[in-house]
Amino acid sequence: MGTGKKKRRKPWKAIGWTFLIILLLFAIGALIVTKVFTVEKVKVTGNHHYPNETMEDWLLDDEYCWNSLYVFFKYKFVEPKEMPFVDSMEISLESPHTIEIKVEEKTLLGRVYIDTLGQNAYFDKDGFVVEMSSEVIEGVPTVAGLDVEQIVLYEKLPIKGENVLKNLLALTQMLKKYDLVPEKIKYGKEGNYTLKYNKITVLVGQPQNLNEKIVRLSYILPELAEEKGTLHLETWTENTTDIAFEREK
Repeated sequence: MGTGKKKRRKPWKAIGWTFLIILLLFAIGALIVTKVFTVEKVKVTGNHHYPNETMEDWLLDDEYCWNSLYVFFKYKFVEPKEMPFVDSMEISLESPHTIEIKVEEKTLLGRVYIDTLGQNAYFDKDGFVVEMSSEVIEGVPTVAGLDVEQIVLYEKLPIKGENVLKNLLALTQMLKKYDLVPEKIKYGKEGNYTLKYNKITVLVGQPQNLNEKIVRLSYILPELAEEKGTLHLETWTENTTDIAFEREK
């Protein structure tokens, strides 16, 4: 009887087919990535300070950023470049052709102008200097009359005087809460505060009863839109509730 051995199938054929299939899958994947995931639209939300086009140019900053998938993964591992007045940015894919940028801007309650530097020090609700810039941002009041030492970015405003910073932050937060942000806040040597709204000057006085004074200001100020003069809140107390308006011609 014959004892001939069966011929074994050559393994290289199976390996070759596997390699071709893998290569084909890679080619299909590459085609999808390059032809489908292209940036055609960028949606920006939460941005009020910069034009949307500026945010796009800031993030889509290299030769591969035409590819939406590349942009998505790039900012999964790399922090976006720091941008003035922007606290954070989140980049996501809404669709293969649409990138969404969610912007969270820094909360700015006021600015102190530094003559020696020609710059404004913008501070937040905790009194920290979050930005230094020569730019003047609309809707952020100038704070004048403070005795300020050397200002350092990302540190608290070094204001001389006990409780001066605490009272200033309380005032600016309440003004923002009631949508009563003035053009200017002036701090007097005696601890009095004065607010400037176009043709209306508001004498707030001492920081006592601040909340009650600002609540009443929220009712009165809209009624004085066409007027010019001085509103006296400085004498308001729980026992003396009269509020006078001194009209100017």
